[in-house]
Amino acid sequence: MSKEKAKPEFRRDRQFFSNNWEWWDWVATDEDGLRDALDDLIEIYPEMQHWLRKIPEVKSNYLSVRFMNGTVPVIFGSLLYAVKNERASERQEYQMYFYMDRGRLFTLNLDDNTRGIMCTGERAAMLQQAKDAREGMFILFRAILHYYHVGMDQFEMNLRGLERKMESRNNRTLMDQILAARFELLYWSNHFIPFAELIAASREAFLEELEESRFFRQLAYRVERMDGLFKHYEKEIDTLISIDNAASGIRGNEIMKTLTIVTSVCTPATVAGAVWGMNFENLPFIDKTWGVVLIIALILASMAGMYGWMMMRGWTGDLLKGESSRPTAEDTDKRR
Repeated sequence: MSKEKAKPEFRRDRQFFSNNWEWWDWVATDEDGLRDALDDLIEIYPEMQHWLRKIPEVKSNYLSVRFMNGTVPVIFGSLLYAVKNERASERQEYQMYFYMDRGRLFTLNLDDNTRGIMCTGERAAMLQQAKDAREGMFILFRAILHYYHVGMDQFEMNLRGLERKMESRNNRTLMDQILAARFELLYWSNHFIPFAELIAASREAFLEELEESRFFRQLAYRVERMDGLFKHYEKEIDTLISIDNAASGIRGNEIMKTLTIVTSVCTPATVAGAVWGMNFENLPFIDKTWGVVLIIALILASMAGMYGWMMMRGWTGDLLKGESSRPTAEDTDKRR
């Protein structure tokens, strides 16, 4: 490989080198330095000029499979990914560019944390065992995918807390929290798509050869695991939304039933107030001193009779008992 010097704003580090393949990690500090360095690199590596010219234009995920001279496969593109080391830590977003052929793996702007992980004993041993650059690429992408497992662990903890809140008391703010969880899952799911695409692109480039690669199968299984997690959590959130919608519908029906009961029970008082409130002189009991007491007693008796009749018909149900009478899952388990 040529050892010509690039611009000072551009750094090239040989992360790994063996008799079969090599990994060069490039770091650009700013856009101006990147443009100048890319021009130099195009002169050094003319076979990679299509990828190098693409770098300033690509601001999102990008993946391409090409066949040099019609037969030699190369894979290059851009990866937007999130780094999350611990459950409580904040995630950080990075964009990495990569190019891979049989004997060389090039990465541009790989984050420092992942670079350090790849230098640890476990990853270094795996890189040493890799037969070619494509297996080195699979090892690198599998390491990056670990951040997504950490993110999903934190997501699961938050989701379990949300489920406990819904079980104990389903208030109006829970839907906002469910939607926030849905967007969180959507965030990780969107960032996961390039990994599944890489599996398909690798099969397109190398066909059945990959089935004998241990590192490819390990990456494929990890991608399969993550895909299963995303599908499971998506169904779980859909279930929470359905439960919230059902609870809201039941609550609305209870409110309407309660208002109907109150209106029906108060109907005698409304009728009495309408009749004895008219401007007529010869209304019954209007000139009696005990007339007011009698009318009030009749109203109360009518209201009590109306409520008693509705209760006998079973129309009141448990509307007036409140939410405290509803058993939780823990109460149900204790009764068994």
